[in-house]
Amino acid sequence: MEVGLASPAGGPAQAVWYSADGSTLFVRTGSGRVLVTTDFENWIPVQGAAEPADAPPPGVDRLPEPGAKLAVSPATPARVYALGTHVYRSDDAGHSWTNLTGFRDQSIIGRAQRAIAVSPADPDQLAVANDFGVWRSLDGGSSWSGLNQYLPNLPASRILATPAGGHGARILVAQVGALELPAGSNEEWVPVADPAIQAEGAALQNASRALGVLVTAVATVNQTEYAGAVDGRIWVSMDAGRTWTPSRPAANGPVERIFADPAEPRVALAAIGGSGPHVLRTTNTGGFWDDLTSNLADAPAHGIAADRANGAIYVATEKGVFYANADLENAGPVAVTWVPIAGRLPVAPAMDVKLDAGGNQLYAALEGYGVYATAAPHRLRTVRLVNAADFSTRPAAPGSLISVQGGRVNSASVGSLSFPVLAATESESQIQVPFEASAANLSLALQTGRGRFTLGLPVQPVSPAIFISRDGSPMILDADSGLMLDGRTIARSNSRIQILATGLGKVHPDWPTGMPAPLENPPAVAAAVKAYVDRVPVPVTRAALAPGYVGFYLIEVQLPAIVNAGPAELYVTADGQESNRVQIVLEP
Repeated sequence: MEVGLASPAGGPAQAVWYSADGSTLFVRTGSGRVLVTTDFENWIPVQGAAEPADAPPPGVDRLPEPGAKLAVSPATPARVYALGTHVYRSDDAGHSWTNLTGFRDQSIIGRAQRAIAVSPADPDQLAVANDFGVWRSLDGGSSWSGLNQYLPNLPASRILATPAGGHGARILVAQVGALELPAGSNEEWVPVADPAIQAEGAALQNASRALGVLVTAVATVNQTEYAGAVDGRIWVSMDAGRTWTPSRPAANGPVERIFADPAEPRVALAAIGGSGPHVLRTTNTGGFWDDLTSNLADAPAHGIAADRANGAIYVATEKGVFYANADLENAGPVAVTWVPIAGRLPVAPAMDVKLDAGGNQLYAALEGYGVYATAAPHRLRTVRLVNAADFSTRPAAPGSLISVQGGRVNSASVGSLSFPVLAATESESQIQVPFEASAANLSLALQTGRGRFTLGLPVQPVSPAIFISRDGSPMILDADSGLMLDGRTIARSNSRIQILATGLGKVHPDWPTGMPAPLENPPAVAAAVKAYVDRVPVPVTRAALAPGYVGFYLIEVQLPAIVNAGPAELYVTADGQESNRVQIVLEP
C-alpha cells in the first residue's frame, strides 16, 4: 500500500521460468540464487537448475513499445505477451495490445521488468520478474498477486537500528530506502523515514567535497569524525568536519564501514573491502591503525561492530559473520583469532552486523536472506546482571526480576537472604529479588556451573521497567481481549490496556517471594503508580502483581475517549521514578 503495488514486494528478481509441465516455477534472484516453488507460496533453494533458452520471438504486427520482449504459450500461439516498461497482452497476434500493469503511469507490480514466463499448460498463467520480486497472474494479466511473502530475497545492505523504544529493526534496502519490521511483527517490512540516513548522506557528501575523493564510510561521535574513501584512505576530523587530517594511506579496497565507540571516540574500527587487510583498529583517534585481519577469511568486509568494554569484535564479510576478541583500549601488536558464527545461518555473504545498545543481541544482515538475531556470543564469556524487562542496568527493586547473563545459576543469595532462581539455561538465568531486600548496594553471590561469582546489585524501593520482548515490542495487552498489542491489535480510544512491568516494589498485603501471584485479588502495589501517553497523564485503574506470574506487575490504564491517531510514547512512574519509554499505536 505504501508504494502502490498489488501485494507485498520483495528484492530484485533477474529471471523467472516454468517447468515443462507448468507445475513448478523457478526464480533467479538478484544475488544469483535459484529458488523453486511448487505451491506458488513457499520457496526452497535449488542447485543446478538450468534456465531454458529463449524461444524465437513470435511474429507480430507491431510492438506495444520499442524493444519489448515477447512471450507466447505453445498452447495458444495467437495469445502474445510483451514485456517492457509494463506488461502487455495481445489476442490478435500483435495487432492491438492491452496494458496489464499500468495505472496512472505507474506499474502495479513495480518497475524494471526483467523477465516474463508463460505457463506451458495454461496461457492465462504468467509470471514476471522485476526489481520488486516475482509476480503472478492466473487470468491473463487482469489481476496480479506477488509471490514474495515467503521468498527469501530481502536485499538488506545495512542495519540502521536494532529494536528499541517501541520501534522494530530498521534496515537499508537498495532502490527502496529505509524499512522497518514493526515491533511484534515477523511478516512484512514497511517503508519508514529514518533521519539517520539523511544525516549520514549529508556527512558523506560533505566529506567527499572537502577531501576531493569519493567517501564511502563515515562515523561521527560528538566532534570527532572519521571518513573512509573508495581507495582505502582514512581521514580524521576533531572539529566536526571543518578540518581533516590524513590518518591512513590507500589500500587495496574501499573502506566499507567505520565503527567509532560512542563513549570513547578515540577507539574505532574499519571494515575494508577488496584484498589485503580487512579489519583495522585505532585506539588513538587515527594516530595509527593496527591490522587485526589475522586468520580472517580473505574476503571483502562489509560491516563491523564491537563491544569495547569486553573487547568483542564482529565483522560481516563475503564469507559470513566472524567474531574475535581483541584489546580495544591499548595500541600495539595483538594476537587475534577469528571464529565463524554459523549456527543456523544460511550460507550467504554477510552485508552488516550490529549490536543492540546493551551489547546483548547480535544482528546480522545476509544477502538475500534478510536479518537474523541471536544472543551476542561474547556475553557467554562474562557474567553480568541486567534488568529482565528492558535489559538495562537500572537498579533492581524488591520483588523485581533480574537476568543473569553468561551462565546457568544454581543458587543466588545476599548473606542469608536467598534469591529464587526461576529459570536457567547455559547462557541466561532469571532470578527474583526478595521482597525483604533492603535498598542498598548489595553483593550478590552467584553459584554457577563456571564457579562462584560476586556481583554488585544496587537496589532501591522502586525501579519501574516495562517488559520488552526480544523483537523490541512492549508487552502490552488489550484488557478486553487479552491479545498483545502489535501491528494487528491496536489500542483504541476509550479502551483499557494492561502493561506488564517489573520493579514496582512492595505490595500489600505482603506476598511470598518466588510464589506466583493469585489469580483472584492479587496484592496491590504500595507505591503511587502513574502512566503517561505522549507525556499526558492517563488514569491508572489498577496496579498489582500480575496474576499467575512471579516478578511481573500488571498496570491497567484507561485510554481517553479521544486520542491522536498513530504512534504514541508510553511510560509509567512509581513514586516519581520513571520507566523506560515505549511506543504504542493508537486509533480513534
